Amino acid sequence: MSAPQQPTFLVYPQDEQVAVRILGKANYLNCGNFRDFIDRMLGQGHRRFVFDLEDCCGMDSTFLGILAGLAIELRDKEPSGTLLLCNLSSNIRELLSNLGLHTLLSIDSDLCCDCDAETEFTQLNNQEIADARKVLEAHENLVAVNQENAAQFEDVISFLRKQVNRD
Repeated sequence: MSAPQQPTFLVYPQDEQVAVRILGKANYLNCGNFRDFIDRMLGQGHRRFVFDLEDCCGMDSTFLGILAGLAIELRDKEPSGTLLLCNLSSNIRELLSNLGLHTLLSIDSDLCCDCDAETEFTQLNNQEIADARKVLEAHENLVAVNQENAAQFEDVISFLRKQVNRD
C-alpha cells in the first residue's frame, strides 16, 4: 500500500477501547484534529487506546508528543488506562525507545484490537494545525517523558513559546 500524502487516521470507538489505524506518516498535518478526537474519547470515559501502525510509515515529533501526552493522561487517570501500539516497524520501535516513550506505553506484535475485517472505521478529516499551543504542548510532553529530550527539542520549544506569547 502506498502512503498517502497526508496522514490518514481511521478511528473506531468501542465500548471498552478506541481503535486507531494510521495510514501514512503521522505528523503535524492533522494533529490538532486528532488531539481533539482523543480529548473527546477521554471525556466519554474511554481508558484503553489501541493503535495499529501496520500502515504507518513514520511519525514526527509533534505526533510523538501527542502520544506521550495521551500516555501520561491515561497513567494519571483513576482507574488508569492503557495505550497499546501494535504492528510497529523497526524504525518506529527504535524512535519510541530513543525518546523514552516505550516506558509509558505497551507494545504488542500479536494482538492489536478486537476489530474484525467488517469493522467500519471512521476517517478523521485532515486539517492543518493552526494552534501553536498544541504543537508546543506535544513537544513539552516529550521532555516530560524523558528529560534527555530537552536538548533535542530546545529550539523548537523556544520558537513555539515565542509564537504562543505573540498570540
